[in-house]
Amino acid sequence: MKQPYKQHALWFAANATAFPGLPPQPCIWRWLGRGLQRGAAGLLLALALSVFAAPDLDKMLALAQQRYGTGGSSAVQQWRNLINQAQDLPESEKIKRVNAFFNRQIAFRDDAEIWRQPDYWATPLETLGRAAGDCEDFSIAKYATLKLLDVPIERMRLIYVRAQIGGPHSSLSQAHMVLGYFANTGDEPLILDNLVTEIYPASRRTDLYPVFSFNSAGLWVGQTASSSATARLSRWRDVIERMRKEGVE
Repeated sequence: MKQPYKQHALWFAANATAFPGLPPQPCIWRWLGRGLQRGAAGLLLALALSVFAAPDLDKMLALAQQRYGTGGSSAVQQWRNLINQAQDLPESEKIKRVNAFFNRQIAFRDDAEIWRQPDYWATPLETLGRAAGDCEDFSIAKYATLKLLDVPIERMRLIYVRAQIGGPHSSLSQAHMVLGYFANTGDEPLILDNLVTEIYPASRRTDLYPVFSFNSAGLWVGQTASSSATARLSRWRDVIERMRKEGVE
């Protein structure tokens, strides 16, 4: 996915006004946060994914050295240090540290530049090894890391959004992905974003409009499943399988 206009990254940190004509966002964010057990609102598509295996982070470190050399193995070791240091911290602190780690360690690059493909979803190993990724790669890496830190998957969603660009009065928008963390079922999420350093509640990110969200258990969309949503889930299943082979899951 292309970056939502890199030249406007600083603008994203500001509180832009909501898109003209769109419904109030907080209720939509809360709708996205309703858990699997409450799946009456919207359409929930089960992904039928197998239970994750126990992680093998030694395998991941060895693969990093083999594929990416000293730089890649050093990045993976720093990531492992993060996991070790954050393991016993409160969940709120885990969220902050993981978000800061990837926003600091990884540079934004388009898939075409990194992978010579129009749309490629990278594993955390690939993202750390290349020290680069797009918005999906940031979100996947944060999700996988927080899962390793025992944050329940029902509290996390990868959320596709339309991101307003060009200033508060612009009608332009760009597809983007963020990670949402729901402290409680039905709450609006906190937004972990590669474009904005701080973690804000969704109601303060009026530059973002949620489209659909998913995690390892299901997909939440509107009244019908869009073809773009289901197509992207095939990439999600693929990246989960590759993570498993690399020792992350």
